Amino acid sequence: MVVDSNFFMSLALKEAWKYQGVTYPNPAVGCTVVGKHSELLAVEAHQKAGFAHAEVLALQSAYFKLTNDHTILTLSQSSDIHKFLLNNHNNIFHETTVFTTLEPCSHQGKTPSCASLISQLGIKKVYVGSRDFNAEAACGNEKLLACGIEVETDVLKKECEDLLKPFRMFKESRFVFFKWAQRLNGTTDGGIISSQASRENVHAMRDVCDLLVIGGNTVRHDRPTLDARLVNGKAPDVLIISRGTDFDRTIPLFNVQNRKVLIADNFKACEDYKNIMIEGSSKMFELTREIVDYYLCYQAPLFGGENSLEIKEDKLNILNVLQVDEDIIMWMKRI
Repeated sequence: MVVDSNFFMSLALKEAWKYQGVTYPNPAVGCTVVGKHSELLAVEAHQKAGFAHAEVLALQSAYFKLTNDHTILTLSQSSDIHKFLLNNHNNIFHETTVFTTLEPCSHQGKTPSCASLISQLGIKKVYVGSRDFNAEAACGNEKLLACGIEVETDVLKKECEDLLKPFRMFKESRFVFFKWAQRLNGTTDGGIISSQASRENVHAMRDVCDLLVIGGNTVRHDRPTLDARLVNGKAPDVLIISRGTDFDRTIPLFNVQNRKVLIADNFKACEDYKNIMIEGSSKMFELTREIVDYYLCYQAPLFGGENSLEIKEDKLNILNVLQVDEDIIMWMKRI
């Protein structure tokens, strides 16, 4: 039976993009498991550093679908899922196929090796999007091949590389993304714009980013906190871009514990951080043009406000579109 490898890899990609920005310092990874008759068994993604990898979660879901054994769904620790699958699989994964956006890891870190797990379950073939450049976790493909598993690489390679790019950037230097929220008429002012779910998503990203960059006028006018309270997370350090340092120190962002607040008229401080979020509007968009890697827009189905992003000319390529509640979330990069 012919398997549509691009289709099943696209499902893994779509799932992984839901967690882009929140898996730092790990990459966003998606995985699809397909049965011997090309039936879809599972689509899962890595959700947070320290949690189970995409392949483990997908195999967990696939096991339940094949057996209806609820026991496996009570397990959340990666090591526990690994152990359960190895002890109870009874060859049910024989002739199943796995599609993963990133080469399965080969090392024992905070979680056990995915390549080792796959190699012991009788899986027939693994399709891989991106090779793992991280020396610590690489060579998973070789481990699978050595165990007699067929491996096909570079499936939707460009799309998988776009997903992997943030991880590559902050491993090699730093990753910088520019985030904003807007209404249907393009306005970005006038209070809360995005939904509760979108704001929780932003706070989850703040929880794992090292530095948040914002303009001085925004701080003075909006008097923000810029923390991660909606997910009970930690607040990142803040860099305020401003020529003057005359800020009211009762503004909440200055009074968050264990946070460093920097004020400067340039972006040199970004060199000391790995995962950087920039929040702003037109002026900040223009100022950060040379340092931003990806753009993240939250589009709310609303009208109102007065001021929009007034960008003279630019063109972005949409990498992924996701709907969260009523909002549309778009990850983009400059063409």
